[in-house]
Amino acid sequence: MDERISIDAKIHHGQPVIAGTRVPVAVIVGSLAGGMSQEEVEQEYGITGEDIRAALAFAARLIRAEQHHPLPL
Repeated sequence: MDERISIDAKIHHGQPVIAGTRVPVAVIVGSLAGGMSQEEVEQEYGITGEDIRAALAFAARLIRAEQHHPLPL
């Protein structure tokens, strides 16, 4: 997965993108969440199913690492 995701300050202001492209992980996840099919995302952004799975795995890893602190009532 890590070889498919690139973070470079010179590309998209350091946002994680699919390596070799300028397609941000957030755009892929958002497109799927918005109802696009995997095939539509592949065609729209010129990426592969492996790229999409890597983007989803990357997003999941970020969420797992996130710490949540409930606010007092």
